[in-house]
Amino acid sequence: MFEKFSRSWQLVKASASVLRSDKELMLFPLVSGAATLLVLATFAIPTFALRVFEDGFGVIGAFWAFLFYFCQYTVIIFFNCALVGAALIRLEGGDPTLADGLNAAKSRLGAILGYAAIAATVGVLLKALKNRDNNFIVRLIGSGLGAMWTLATFLVVPVLVSTDVGPVDALKSSVNLLRRTWGENAIGQVGIGMAFGLIIFGVILVGLLCAFLAAQVSTGLMVAVVVLFALAVLTLGIFQAALSGVYSAALYQYVTRGETPAGFENIHLEQAFAAK
Repeated sequence: MFEKFSRSWQLVKASASVLRSDKELMLFPLVSGAATLLVLATFAIPTFALRVFEDGFGVIGAFWAFLFYFCQYTVIIFFNCALVGAALIRLEGGDPTLADGLNAAKSRLGAILGYAAIAATVGVLLKALKNRDNNFIVRLIGSGLGAMWTLATFLVVPVLVSTDVGPVDALKSSVNLLRRTWGENAIGQVGIGMAFGLIIFGVILVGLLCAFLAAQVSTGLMVAVVVLFALAVLTLGIFQAALSGVYSAALYQYVTRGETPAGFENIHLEQAFAAK
């Protein structure tokens, strides 16, 4: 466990060094987050107004869920492609701008839409399996398949943004790269999530304590403290998303070129996905 955490922290620091070199990369997850919230609000209002899921997860509910997932995934994948596209330019020694990343994503819009449709279909199926009306075994299978899907698609975005292939071929390439090079356990991906999970958990605990103390003084001060710590958690989430994008770009460059990107020399990337 200590070795995994140590490697994860090294990965965080190496990815952070890239972000320090190009702070514009933080803008992609920021805009992506704002856009996904807009999509969520757009679907939430008619969902409650029309009571789409009042009778459970039926045909209409499945169709509505597919539309929601498709719009959400399109936004998320588009800005992830923009982030990874810019990160690849940085890892190759360039100095990318926001426009460079957006142009990289726009040039692959057709493939992004196709992959969003695939991801939305999988999302609906997993949602149906994990429905609380199903028994525990079925929900457990849904959770397991969801974890497998996350691992299998880890390198889809770098493949999409850097090669002229369709969504199905990009998915196949992601699976092949993962199987060929790192095996089954995404130590780096899980490690970054673990590191930030601990940090965010600590920030929330401190925030709750500060909010409690502030409440003894005034309600206004308590609200201000809550807003401040909420912004801190949001910033950490944006930073984590940017780090994950840089990390996936670095891993993709390593496996396709056999080159260790600048800033990652002290990390054994071939061990980042260790087989059991």
